[in-house]
Amino acid sequence: MRSKLAVLSVALVLLQFGLAVWGLGSLDRFLSHPPLIALCVVAATFLIISFFSSGNLSSGEREDRSNRWIFIAIAVLGLLLAFVPAYTDRIGFWTIDGETTRWIGVGLVILGGALRIWPVFVLGNRFSGLVAIQPGHRLVTTGPYSMIRNPSYLGLIVGAVGWALAFRSLVGVILALLHLVPLIARMDSEEALLRSHFGAEYEAYYQRTWRLLPWLY
Repeated sequence: MRSKLAVLSVALVLLQFGLAVWGLGSLDRFLSHPPLIALCVVAATFLIISFFSSGNLSSGEREDRSNRWIFIAIAVLGLLLAFVPAYTDRIGFWTIDGETTRWIGVGLVILGGALRIWPVFVLGNRFSGLVAIQPGHRLVTTGPYSMIRNPSYLGLIVGAVGWALAFRSLVGVILALLHLVPLIARMDSEEALLRSHFGAEYEAYYQRTWRLLPWLY
């Protein structure tokens, strides 16, 4: 399973950058921007780091299968986000001028990637791409989970906004923020499952933490 996940991860990254090159019009145009070259290095680095994690797609002992539609929504948004910002960058539609914007985007991708991968290492084999209770599952309230309940999803949003800004695309920022729709549905499912499994322990944790952004949400 882990080897299949590794192959899938590599394929998805290649697809993402392939769509971006297509959107920009050519590989030469893509490589003419140092921030976009840096984006490739950042993506490759996080991809390699992910190979050492224990993340999985296990349905565990108990899974909420009703939210699997979210994968389709995230996939569609991901494909659009890979192509559209690069395309609007090329045609100059609703873009923010300046290479500084691209570098800010790269910085946000780094921050988002760190927020996304850190929880995977903290949870170990309890981290699943599915909403499921794993064998020996315990409630983790330390590290990135000490203040927010969904740090990995925050990382996804931050990284997606960063990707859009790397191509100076305001349309891309909107697409990135649209990820909140399926992610909120996913968080609803996860919180309901954890509340039913851990009871008062989870309720106490819920009351002292934030869902996604400290002091805001």
